[in-house]
This record gives sequence, C-alpha cells and structure tokens, in this order.
Amino acid sequence: MRLCTTVKQLLIAVLVAASAVSPALLASAQQNASSPSQTPFKFPTPPPSNFDAASPSRAAVEAFLKIVWGYDSNRAWSIWAIQKTPAPGVSRVVVEVTQTNDPQHHIATAAFLVTPDGKHLIAPDLSIESFGAHPYAEAHQMLLSRADGPSRGAASKNIELVEFADFQCPHCRITEPIIERLLTDFPQSHFVFENFPLTSIHSEAFKAAAYGVCVAQEGGDADFFKFADIVFANQAQLAPDSSDMVLGNAATKVGLSAAKVGACSYSPATKAAVNASIQLAKDLNVDETPTLFVNGRPIPVGQVASGQLPYDTLKEIIDYQIKLDGEGQ
Repeated sequence: MRLCTTVKQLLIAVLVAASAVSPALLASAQQNASSPSQTPFKFPTPPPSNFDAASPSRAAVEAFLKIVWGYDSNRAWSIWAIQKTPAPGVSRVVVEVTQTNDPQHHIATAAFLVTPDGKHLIAPDLSIESFGAHPYAEAHQMLLSRADGPSRGAASKNIELVEFADFQCPHCRITEPIIERLLTDFPQSHFVFENFPLTSIHSEAFKAAAYGVCVAQEGGDADFFKFADIVFANQAQLAPDSSDMVLGNAATKVGLSAAKVGACSYSPATKAAVNASIQLAKDLNVDETPTLFVNGRPIPVGQVASGQLPYDTLKEIIDYQIKLDGEGQ
C-alpha cells in the first residue's frame, strides 16, 4: 500500500518495530543485516582506524541517534565508523543497530554521509535530512512561524501537531480517524491542518484546498474541519466534471454559500494562501501525504493506516518527542 508521494519513495518494512523516523537510514540497515548472532549479544569493537574524520564527533552522532531512535527502549546501536570521503569535509558514518528483545540479536548496518556544515545527512536513497543534536529544531521554528492553517485543540503550542494533507489523497482520507484518535489521546496538543495538494497526480486537489481556505475564512476553523470530513467522505467524486458540485455541496452542508465560497476559491489571495502552504511543505522537504510533524519531527503518519507503523509506536514517538522538548525548556 503506497502513500501519496511526489517522488519515488523508499517505504520500509523496518528492521525493528516499524520506526517512522529516518526511513532511508533504517531501510539501509535492513538491507545490510548480518546473519543472526547465536552468542550473548555484544557489538563488535570497531578498529581505531575507522575514525579518521575530524567531524562529526562520536558525541554528535550519539546525540543525533538518541533523538531519532531513542524512543524505542529495546533499540541498541554502536557507531562503527566515522570516516573521511574523497569529498572535502564530507564524512561517512556507519552505525550497527539491533533490538535487544530479539533473541537472535540480528545486527544491521546503517550508513549515511554528513555534510561539511554538520547540519545535514545524505541517506542511501539520496534524501537529505537534518542532522545534529537538535535535528528538528529548525523545522519546529519554521512551523511555529508559518503554519497558519485551520487549527483546533489546545491554545498552547507547546505540543504542536501539523498535518500536511491532500484532499484527493486516499491515504489522507483513511488517516483522518488516526488523527482524531491522536487528538483524543493528546488533548493538550494544538493541531494545524496544512494543504499540500499533489497537483502532478491529483487534478482536483488544488481546487479542494482553495475551497477549504475559503470555508475557513468565511465560517471559521470549526466549519473547515466539518467541511474537510465531508470532502474526504466524498473523495471518490472529486473528478474534473464533478468536483465543483462536491465542494459546493460540502460548503452548503456547513451552512455557507456555495456560490460565495466558489468565487472566493478563484481569487488571487486564496491561490496565494494555498501556494504558501505548498511552499512551506517544500521548505520542510515534505514529499508524501499525509505527513505529520510533532514539534518539528516528521512522521509519515499514513503508515499507521497502512499497517506499517503500529499506532502504539506512533504514540511512543510522540511521547518521546514531548519529553525531549520538555527537558530542553
């Protein structure tokens, strides 16, 4: 089951308990798994020659891995190498990873490159991700300042959940009950909906997003979320010859004028609002819908609906991120 993506995505059956973080990194680990260990578990000791790069330091790599993988108390890892590469300032990091609750202690290897500025890593699928002791801080600040879509939940943004979704994306539709469950389980969270219409594969997605902007403008955030539920429920009818009727009916059902909302959806200001949300998604390197950010930490939440990521693991990741952010305050 594939999520809605703008580019070919390496989606994973993760080596361990379906992690949602750094998918390319963990996919690399899975592909390089060694034979099962039959002896009491212990990571091999790397030779000193494996550490010939000036940066990043072992401490920096450890801090990053703790943020990314530390939510799973059964996950253990060991840094195998931090090596120079032919590219000046670019280092190659190799990490061995296992699950301590695996009786056979399968050991897998994950490798990635770290850029000269120490702020980014390049994964095996060539995706670029944030690196460092606070890899999600920049995204968190960007979302706090620019994610201004319809919102609900707590007024405080101490725990901010931001979903990027596409009204024509089937995986966004089936993920909506999971979002509702999260908002029940985390009542202290502030939830923001951001449009990310994938226009290259969904012809009516931008129009639906524009209607949504106008519904929120005319009726408020509560009406927007009612409208969104109706549109997702009638998603199959979002076709070039019927989308105006579907979207207009949804606006009417929440008590608004379909004609007024429809006219608003074609205005330059509305198109600019949708484009601003699209640009925010691009600036955050979002390349699939739905994507959920938890205080800046990206999670492909659609993997819960598809069965790749257990809901309990999703909760563990969110709880862990909340704990980390609380410790940092």
